[in-house]
Amino acid sequence: MTTLNADLFFSFRSPYSYLSIGRYIELAQNHNISILLRPVYPLAIRQPDFFEKNHPNWLTYTMLDMKRVAEFYGIPFKRPKPDPIIQDVETRKIARNQPYIWNVTRLAYTASQKGRGLEFAFEVSSLIWGGTQNWHQRKYLHEAACRAGLSLSELELLIDKRELYIDDEIKANQRSLEDCGHWGVPTLVFRGEPFFGQDRIEIAKWRMMQSGLKRL
Repeated sequence: MTTLNADLFFSFRSPYSYLSIGRYIELAQNHNISILLRPVYPLAIRQPDFFEKNHPNWLTYTMLDMKRVAEFYGIPFKRPKPDPIIQDVETRKIARNQPYIWNVTRLAYTASQKGRGLEFAFEVSSLIWGGTQNWHQRKYLHEAACRAGLSLSELELLIDKRELYIDDEIKANQRSLEDCGHWGVPTLVFRGEPFFGQDRIEIAKWRMMQSGLKRL
């Protein structure tokens, strides 16, 4: 049976990335499809003025929608403490130093290179959005890495040795996301076709079935 391939562009600040990751893991585990996690930084980092351009109702609706999606699928969902990005609440100014999101995104890239990207993204995003306070502390990341079948110390060592290279690869992921025709996350790309959002998983699966996707 031929194994199909797809890329999943993912951000740890995206609630919809978190709400979709379990279903992507299920898809990959139960079908002849290999999904490569390609972590990117949040839009708040890549394009700080993006959200200011949205309709005034955007934030209210999004808050309503992500809560009901979590309820529908029975997924724990809480406001992150701390927020993965450091931002002034009143001015919306993004801090130049972003230790939380830089760290987890680099870790996710390294986990993906070791073949455990989806699992790592699931475990860490579950900390962030599932109600773990101070999720950024090393003890929680260590436990999450273990659950994903990885060693946090080993991931950190690899980052120390190749930090600039990894940062360049994350930037390359961001360029690839835009090159495929989208900018948001989660976006699954299959044979050049982007499927944006947690509500496009079944449509992506339908497209894959046209190319030979089968249940194992």
